[in-house]
Parts: sequence; C-alpha cells; structure tokens
Amino acid sequence: MKLKTTVLLGAAVAGLLATGYAAAQQQQFIGLPSYRVGPYASGGSGIYGGWIDYMTLINERDGGINGVKLAWEECETEYNNARGVECYERLKGKGTTGNSVFQPLSTGITYSVLDRVAQDKIPLVTMGYGRTDAADGRVFPWVFPLITTYWSQASAIVNYIGTKEGGMDKLKGKKIALLYHDSAYGKESHAIMDKLAAKHGFEVLKIAVAHPGNEQQSQWLQIRQSKPDYVVLWGWGVMNPTALRTAQRTGFPREKMVGVWWSGAEEDTIPAGDAAKGYTSAGFNVAGANYPVIKDIDKFVYGKSKGNMEDKSRLGSVYYNRGVVHGIITVEAIRTAQEKFGKGKPLTGEQVRWGFEHLKIDDKKLAALGATGFMPDLNVTCADHEGAGKVKFQQWDGAKWKVVTDWVEGDKPLVRGMVEESAAAYAKEKGITPRDCSKES
Repeated sequence: MKLKTTVLLGAAVAGLLATGYAAAQQQQFIGLPSYRVGPYASGGSGIYGGWIDYMTLINERDGGINGVKLAWEECETEYNNARGVECYERLKGKGTTGNSVFQPLSTGITYSVLDRVAQDKIPLVTMGYGRTDAADGRVFPWVFPLITTYWSQASAIVNYIGTKEGGMDKLKGKKIALLYHDSAYGKESHAIMDKLAAKHGFEVLKIAVAHPGNEQQSQWLQIRQSKPDYVVLWGWGVMNPTALRTAQRTGFPREKMVGVWWSGAEEDTIPAGDAAKGYTSAGFNVAGANYPVIKDIDKFVYGKSKGNMEDKSRLGSVYYNRGVVHGIITVEAIRTAQEKFGKGKPLTGEQVRWGFEHLKIDDKKLAALGATGFMPDLNVTCADHEGAGKVKFQQWDGAKWKVVTDWVEGDKPLVRGMVEESAAAYAKEKGITPRDCSKES
C-alpha cells in the first residue's frame, strides 16, 4: 500500500512538472532591463510598471497572444551602461526561444549593445530615445527607434515654438537655450538644433547640466545673462524639477519653457510645486486614466490584485501610460510576427524582429486596443524604423497635464535627410552594405 501511494504521488509530481514544462514551452519570454533605484527611478518604475501591467492584462483577459502567454524577468541596470550590458547578456538566452526584444530605456545602454543585437539576432527597440539614425532600417535592421526620434521631436518642438510666435519666419533673430543632460542622451539633440537654427535664423545656446542634475545655479545664471526667448529642457530625473524651481528663482517664465518627453511627467512637475505651472512638454503619449485600455488594466489586473504598481494612483500618469505604449507595441509586433511564422507557439528574436518591421497600427487598430488619442498611429517599414514622428504637447496647469495640441510633426524632409546621411556614414565606417528594401518581404 505504501509503495502504491509513493508511486501515485511520484506520478502526480511528474505530471505537474510535465505540465509546468509544457506551459513554459508555450511562453514568449521578454527580458526587462529596468531601473527602479537611483536618480531616474521615477521614470523607470512608472514605465516598466505600466508595461508589465499591460502584459499581465494580455495574459489575464486574453489568455496571451493567440494562446501564447507572456513571461518576463527584470534585471536592474540603475541606468548604468555597464550594468545594462550585463543585463543584456543575462537575459538574451532566457526562455525557450531566447529573449524576444531588448528595450533598455537608455541611450547610453543602447550604444553599448548596438553591435551585439545583430550578432545575437535580438531586436533592439528604443522607443522615443537612442541613436536617431537607426531610423534608417536599411543600415540598422535590428534597431527600432519607434514612434518618434529625438531629431523628430526637437524639430516638432521648434515647430511648436514657431506656432506660438505666429509663424516659422518669426523665429529669425530669436535665441533658444538648450538646457541638456550632459550624456549621450542630451547630446543627441545637438545636430538637429544646429540644423534648425541655420534654417530658421535663430541662435541656439547649448548649456550642459552634469549628472544627476540637482545643481544648476551656474547654468541658470548663464540663462539670466543671455536672456533667451525660450528654454528647451532636455532633462531627465531630478534634473527636471530642479530646472523648474531654479527657473522660478531666476525669474524665467515657465510659459517660455518647452520640455522633451523625458522632461514631461508628473514626477517632474509635482515636486516643483508652483514653479511648474505653465510649463509645456512634448510627449508621444498623453496622461489620463479614462482610456479604455487603462480601465481594462484596472479591471482585469488590479481587480485581481495582480498589479505591478504599489501606488495605484500612478495609473494614467505620463510614465505609466508610456509603459502601456511599450506593452502595446511589443504585443502587436509579436502578434504580427505570428501571422507569418505561426500562431500558438513562442517565436525567436529574429521572427519578432520581422514583426516590428511590419508593424502597422492605424486608427481602427487604436480603437480596438482602447487607445484612440492615447498614442499616434504607426507604420513601420524596412526603410523607416521610426514609423510615426509625431508628438502632442501638454501644459501643466498646477495640478494636471492638459493637452494643448493635436499630433504635431517636425520637419520630416530635413530630419530624414539627416538620418540617411548619418546612417550612410555609419555604414561606410563599419563596412555595412545597406539592405535593398525592394527585396525584403
């Protein structure tokens, strides 16, 4: 009897292990190189929290993507390049088919793994950041600076300022200060601002702020002395509320400050208090919890006590919603790839790369996703790994963000020309033969 019981228990355990193994075989693994500690934790925790909540929604509400559940693992980078590379190496072989995609939320880490992703055949998605010329998919087939690049965004900001002044011709003779984070991220803005200044006849004054950015007295003294017409805030983390508070003490009007999207979240404005009122920032997603996609997360994820955010009040915030956009695009790229390579099974990074390169999210799709107005439409191609190039501008009214424009584009011919010129130089330097997109399918 004892032997029989032992055999039955052993068989049951073996059955459970086999079931668990089979379930794991049907999971699509996604490695998350997050940062939830350090001076940039507010951004990382919000974005990765929103992204994880969206993946949980897909598992809980939909049973995965065509029956394939999503699995993930975080690896803390602390927004540090060396740690980012360590996380890349740690995550790349996870899951039955390897890591599906690497999204480091860091321009520095992006540059650090740029050569590795092609070798390992893992798509590198740099949504709203990273190396701008990677928008030329002919030269960078494994890199996707999706939705909008820094050059597109800077151009859109200048277009927005031109609109406020009454026309682009009114920019002639103006002075725009570029207050930037002294890193690869901050310096990515320089080339396009120089081109735009030459084209429209304004002066650009570049002022660096050292990491992490909580000391800016000398920079704002320079701004007070040079008296620019506008300040473009190209900041991150603690640098942003510090800039807003110092601007107030200096007497520079926040209505004349326009931020990059990494300078336009509640975590940037609320700590600044009254100093943030009137400040405007770009964004490739908007704030708000009334979108159907956010309501579904509240119902199917937090309603089952499976939410990733300790502070549920962050649902609908800029960073949280940006994480949801990351989730939407990742899931829809996998879904697109399944249409070609087969449903009901996990895909390789190489197959998922194809999904990103053929990703189309039109207005009808946005409505189905519950994300109309939440993010722009997207059309990625072999040659164009950006896919949109649009932003909305939001203004802080002292308590919340208020959308003040529709989707705004930059100077697309100028930006694309710069992208192709820079990508061609990179290809020549690295000995890369650009792909012939007419032969891609």
